[in-house]
Amino acid sequence: MHTTPATRRLGRAAVAALAALLAATACSSAGGSANDVAKTVVPTVGAEDNNPQPPENVKDGGELREPLQQWITQWNPYQVDGTYGDAVEIMGYLEAKLFRSDAQGVYHPVPEYLVSAQVTSTSPQVVTYKLNPKAVWSDGTPIGYRDFAAVWKASNGKDPAYNLADSSGYEQISAVEQGADAGEVKVTFAEPYADWQSLFNPLLPAAGISTPQNFNDGWVEQVPIYGGPFVLASADKTAQTITLTPNPRWWGPKPKLERITYRVLDSAAITQAFLNNEVDYASAGTATAYGQLKDAKDAVIRTGTPWDEVHISFGGNGALADQKVRQALGKALDRASLIKIANKGVPVDFKPLDNHLFMTNQSGYRNNSADWAGYDPATAKKWLDEAGWKDAGGARSKDGQPLELHYVMSDGSTQAQADLAAAVQNMLQQVGVKLTVDKVPSKEYFSKYINEGKFDLASWRNTGSFPLSRTVPIYRAPQGDNVFGNYSKLSTPEIDGLLRKAAATLDPAQAAELYNQADVKIWELGHTLELYQRPSIVAVRKGLANFGAGSLADTVITSVGWQK
Repeated sequence: MHTTPATRRLGRAAVAALAALLAATACSSAGGSANDVAKTVVPTVGAEDNNPQPPENVKDGGELREPLQQWITQWNPYQVDGTYGDAVEIMGYLEAKLFRSDAQGVYHPVPEYLVSAQVTSTSPQVVTYKLNPKAVWSDGTPIGYRDFAAVWKASNGKDPAYNLADSSGYEQISAVEQGADAGEVKVTFAEPYADWQSLFNPLLPAAGISTPQNFNDGWVEQVPIYGGPFVLASADKTAQTITLTPNPRWWGPKPKLERITYRVLDSAAITQAFLNNEVDYASAGTATAYGQLKDAKDAVIRTGTPWDEVHISFGGNGALADQKVRQALGKALDRASLIKIANKGVPVDFKPLDNHLFMTNQSGYRNNSADWAGYDPATAKKWLDEAGWKDAGGARSKDGQPLELHYVMSDGSTQAQADLAAAVQNMLQQVGVKLTVDKVPSKEYFSKYINEGKFDLASWRNTGSFPLSRTVPIYRAPQGDNVFGNYSKLSTPEIDGLLRKAAATLDPAQAAELYNQADVKIWELGHTLELYQRPSIVAVRKGLANFGAGSLADTVITSVGWQK
């Protein structure tokens, strides 16, 4: 899972794009390089801070220039390597995005694709989709039930040759078939699935994913068929630039923009690129970036409260295979101090996060951290003793082996992230745990370390994990070599069962109760130490309409443009 330079509404749960981003987007230097600022800004919670404008107030034409944190190799969002947040968001512009969520997180059918979509039976659960007859792929094929069936067959986990990101929801489906006519699709579920609107979203063409070869390799460095308002006009790997232009076969409202360009920039370069008028959008979530961007020429700061969390993940190997050791680390780390480091120099308060599944502004949020995240070095020492790691002069060992852990960090990290890692290192030293900070090549941070579970401690963001079923892959049990999004591979059958039951519960209050029961067990497992919910603080170019900082809403890309 991968995140964006500054959080917009993403289509799936996403892990940070690059290590430089994970704490860097959230942390400022703990040293004296950046003065703290008063917490004077309250981000929007249920509204969009994106300069909403009706179509008549937006110019036709123009270009939107955006930064990318990394090159996009895999464009298929259903494939395990295709979950990088920027790629997922862009695919929502290139393919058939059937539903969009509003600022409150409520899904609505997108009329360009769906006349209607509703549960037409509950026993078994059947969802009937009525398609817009104008909806067509770029190869001229009408969008239809075969596309739904192809996504289901590739994503239900029954054929291991499909290297899929997540089977949640699709594995509950028993049949996908044509309804009353070619414009109707019936999807039947063997087990109820509450978040059915998150499925087939975006819908991909059957022609592009019907074989494992096409699914896994057919979207590498290319998008073979389009079904959205934009197409991938060019992808220059040498220049690290991507250009989108309007889809000539698009049947919906004509996009306002004539071009969207993306350029790969590391996080430090994004701020300077905005100041140099080379990009129109940049994160202002660090003290340094905010200080430089708040008074920049032609800049507007916009803030929001999205689904965006910053955490420290614990690995599941070596000493950390012992749950007691992971629990001890949770007590040894002073979250309040770490959050204070992160929050320095930024005008919005970072709220402590005490839940793995709900954000603080979501209905159902509950503090489940209880005994697992309260700073208590004495208890941490006691639990390490009980786990057999005895203290001898400030260093712990067991069976002659020293307790030495590794915090994996990108070599592209900023000073801000180094401050966070150093603080963690110091806190663990206080309880007799030696922590070495390993800097690894930024381009390999996820592919060779996080995705492979080669870390004891690491920090990144999960973004856009809404609806809640999208958090399931982060904590579910791996199947064979597929870890889904659970990179530490830590899980229990009880957590797995509660998450599955919650995702199958159609009543929102009952589902929330089950998700919270699962969260209690995730805290107890010592899987992840949640730090805080990260507000969206972004700088955008003055006059940019219908784009900026959001909460839970999707961007309507055809409405984005420059105000008249």
